[in-house]
Amino acid sequence: MLRTSDLTARDAPAGRGGRASRWRRDVALVAALTLVSYLLASAFELQEALGRALARFERWQVDELPFALLVLAGGLVWYAFRRRRESVVQLALREQAEARVAELLARNRELAQQLIALQESERLALARELHDEFAQGCSAVRVETAYLLHCAADDHAGLCASAQRADAAAQSLYRLVRDMLRRLRPADLDALGLAAALEALCEGWRQRTGIACDLDTGRAPEAVLQGLDDATTIAIYRITQEALTNVARHADATRVRVMLAVVAAPARGLELEIQDDGHGMDTRVARRGLGLLGATERAAMIGGSFEIGSAPGAGVRLVLRAPLPAARAGAVSPVAAVAA
Repeated sequence: MLRTSDLTARDAPAGRGGRASRWRRDVALVAALTLVSYLLASAFELQEALGRALARFERWQVDELPFALLVLAGGLVWYAFRRRRESVVQLALREQAEARVAELLARNRELAQQLIALQESERLALARELHDEFAQGCSAVRVETAYLLHCAADDHAGLCASAQRADAAAQSLYRLVRDMLRRLRPADLDALGLAAALEALCEGWRQRTGIACDLDTGRAPEAVLQGLDDATTIAIYRITQEALTNVARHADATRVRVMLAVVAAPARGLELEIQDDGHGMDTRVARRGLGLLGATERAAMIGGSFEIGSAPGAGVRLVLRAPLPAARAGAVSPVAAVAA
């Protein structure tokens, strides 16, 4: 299969030296043809012969044609010069577009590799928990039920103790399954809504880390939040979750502020802002991890944008901007725009 890179390599100029050499050859050829035409015209006196031939058509002013043709030749030269300048501009734009496409492909390749690694890591963690905890809990329940089946009928104390152990093992299994389900899908979103789910997330994170977390959803009306589609609510929740995880791991912060609001400028939509007071980072040299890359991709999936602002010692500010579902329905998706 022929690739774009092959066409580019085949059709690309040989370099500055090759282009200059070709230009010199072309100029020399034009100069030689001009000199030859001058010598031939001088030898055969073409101008005088042409004048005598055109004299009979004086009433139609045919003898003025050479001047008009000279102007036409000059106009064609000007036209070719203009088209060449446009071609140079278009070529530069094409090279920029190809460089941008190459950059996006490299970024997507890196993201895909990290996603595969994360998927395998998550599968390994789930398999370990199922083997170490779930399987042991099931074995404990089976042991207790076997004891109940073979226990003497008059051993009430043993029956009660075995039943209590089986109940404790069942509760442990329930907690394990509930935690695993919460990792796969935030149940609070379905049961409580976005605002309450964010509040529960921030409160649980504060209790685990000891870092103050201020949540402000007052500028996002409940009616608007209830009208959000599933993709938007999941994106907001997961980006907040990832941001808080990064703060706990890297920021060395004492306070985090999470604000969700409906804004009117530059376009009506939602804005999620997460600001910490940690040591910050230099965004020019910092390498985006999988979490930030995933946040960028989630924002793009809902037609929004994700920005990172930071400086050493000034904390990190993350901003997600997303259109409301009604506004996004009338917009052209990035995939459709590229296909068009």
